[in-house]
Amino acid sequence: MNELDELRALVREVIRDVLPKGLPVTETVNLSTDQDLAAFVNRLLDVDPDQREELRSGRKRFRLAASVPAGSVNGAERAGESTPVRRIERGAVTEAVINAAARAGERLVLGRGAVLTPLARDRARASGVQIEKER
Repeated sequence: MNELDELRALVREVIRDVLPKGLPVTETVNLSTDQDLAAFVNRLLDVDPDQREELRSGRKRFRLAASVPAGSVNGAERAGESTPVRRIERGAVTEAVINAAARAGERLVLGRGAVLTPLARDRARASGVQIEKER
C-alpha cells in the first residue's frame, strides 16, 4: 500500500468514527441479462428491515458494473461510436459534476480555466469517469 492509499484509509477511518453510521456503502452490480435483473430484484425484495432502511436513506447504494459495448473489441470502440463528451472551460469541477457525468456515461474534457477538486478527482477514479485536461 502506498502513502496515498494509507492516507485515504486513515481518512476513511476518521470519518467512520465521526459519522454515526459511517460512510455510505456502494455495491457494484452486473445486470447484463433479464435473469440478472430478476435475481437482483428478488434479492432486494428479501432484505431485512435494517437493510431496507439503509436503502431508503441512501446509506446503501448500487452502481452498474462497467460493461463492454456491443460490437466492441477488447473494450475498444468502433469508429463512429464514442463516449459522450462534456467540455468544461472554466471554474471548479466538483464531485457533483463527476456524479452527473458518471450517470450520463460522459467523459470530461477540461479547458485551461477549469480546476478539478481533489474530491472530484477521487470520485472520478471510483466511478470510472475519464478526464482529459487540455494544455
